[in-house]
Amino acid sequence: MIRKKILLLGDFNVGKTSLIRRYIDNTFDDKYLTTIGVKISKKCLPVGSLECELIIWDVEGATPQKRIPEQYLVGASGAIIVADCNREETMANLEGHIERFKAVNPDGKYVVAYNKSDLLTPQQLEHFHMIPEGVLTSAKKGEHVNQLFGTLAKEILL
Repeated sequence: MIRKKILLLGDFNVGKTSLIRRYIDNTFDDKYLTTIGVKISKKCLPVGSLECELIIWDVEGATPQKRIPEQYLVGASGAIIVADCNREETMANLEGHIERFKAVNPDGKYVVAYNKSDLLTPQQLEHFHMIPEGVLTSAKKGEHVNQLFGTLAKEILL
């Protein structure tokens, strides 16, 4: 079995923990609990002919005033960079999260999750379908969550 460390990075309250809960336990809870530090979960999945164990680091949200400690980022093979597609400032901060991840893990792979898509109007959804990079997700409804993690695992292993 191949083990790979992956990170969920993004601003506070974008749904990183909810995406992990949906992926690991297929559950959703709309009560917001701030992640302090890091919480680690594991899940096995097949990737082609390989069996992969994802070691998923749910990293606390970042702000311009509070950066994520670099030691959390070290040794990651991949990252899911998460934005709340209803909060423009979280999307504007995506590039900074990507740059920070790549600075520490230059060979690391990443995917972008535009989360909370269940809150978008049909007109807003149309806009997001024109964005070529990233996956539109809803942890609440479970939309595209498995695809998100599967895509990253394939990028890392294949």
